[in-house]
Amino acid sequence: MVRTIPYFIAASVGLLSLTFSVNAMGHHWVNDDPVDKQHQGEDRPQIPDPDGKPAAQDKPVKVYILLGQSNMLGFGRVGPADQVGSLENLVKQQNKYPHLVDDGGNWTTRNDVRFVHVMDKRGVAFENMDDYADMKNQWLTVNGNFGPEIGFGHIMGHLHEQPVLVLKACIGNRSLGWDLLPPGSQRFEFDGKTYAGYQDNPDSWIEGQPKKTVGWYAGRQYDADTAHAKSVLKNLVKYYPGYEGQGYEVAGFVFWQGHKDQNAAHASRYELNLVNFIKTLRKDFDAPEAKFVLATIGFEGEKLAGHGLTIANAQLAVSGDAGKYPEFKGNVKTIDARPFWRDKADSPSGQGYHYNHNAQTYMEVGNQLGWAMADLLHEDH
Repeated sequence: MVRTIPYFIAASVGLLSLTFSVNAMGHHWVNDDPVDKQHQGEDRPQIPDPDGKPAAQDKPVKVYILLGQSNMLGFGRVGPADQVGSLENLVKQQNKYPHLVDDGGNWTTRNDVRFVHVMDKRGVAFENMDDYADMKNQWLTVNGNFGPEIGFGHIMGHLHEQPVLVLKACIGNRSLGWDLLPPGSQRFEFDGKTYAGYQDNPDSWIEGQPKKTVGWYAGRQYDADTAHAKSVLKNLVKYYPGYEGQGYEVAGFVFWQGHKDQNAAHASRYELNLVNFIKTLRKDFDAPEAKFVLATIGFEGEKLAGHGLTIANAQLAVSGDAGKYPEFKGNVKTIDARPFWRDKADSPSGQGYHYNHNAQTYMEVGNQLGWAMADLLHEDH
């Protein structure tokens, strides 16, 4: 028995009205209300295979900007097929994520979703925001290690009628409390030290003692990542083949970060910094209505403790449905990544700070971020 369940999105925001089929015996079950509590990725509609067609260039490009550190950068392992926890194993041996492969077993490509990843270039002076590397500039497909963009991008491409640009601007090993500190952030005192505000150098010091300056400053990565993203948006002819000058809309931001802030000082300020980060990004990109979705850190799953748990709780606190920040209701949504942790025995590696390179973790986090974004877009109408 097959049951059809509608997932309606208003056409006025450029989304399709969709109907999905699900097996009523329980496999890939989808609840009647698609805006539902997240579980293990089984409560959302299955994305069908992409049709291979490009998007019509008569409407502005929908832009989603992805920010964070190394796990946003992407360490999901693709192969080999006999490696438990690799994407090839999940897709080709366990029959998960069937929309990622065609009938011949080749990776599918979304010709309506452009994936661009820009990043600091090695050897460039930290003051230089203009010289960066194009790490990826391609139609959305599986091509090397990946982050949440595969799951997220397939959902956005399927929902939107307009062309979609998934624009990732990030590099690994960056903290919100130092590298990504948003403009306007103030200094604060913690445990006998003064910690940097935006553009301060170094990250902390003891008042009355000489400062040991470094070749960096608070917020430098925020400045660089946003500058690189803006550069892409100014040159869509290069980054979106077929672009006809119709303009773009920054429709949303996606954030996955937190590992490097697992210290007492940064964890204590994480919630405040995150609130400022969300507000500042919207102002910076002149996108006050842009939706914002983020994933918590999820290391060790439900065993997450200490400063990591403080950060996860801060990430959950900013979600509009948590009620703590009324201005975020209906436009900020956090998904909990802890259910998607996979132990090293079920993964390609034991590198826990990269989620053991487990492809399912990266796919499920990307999927949940995509459905969270869809939910926020739906709430507007």
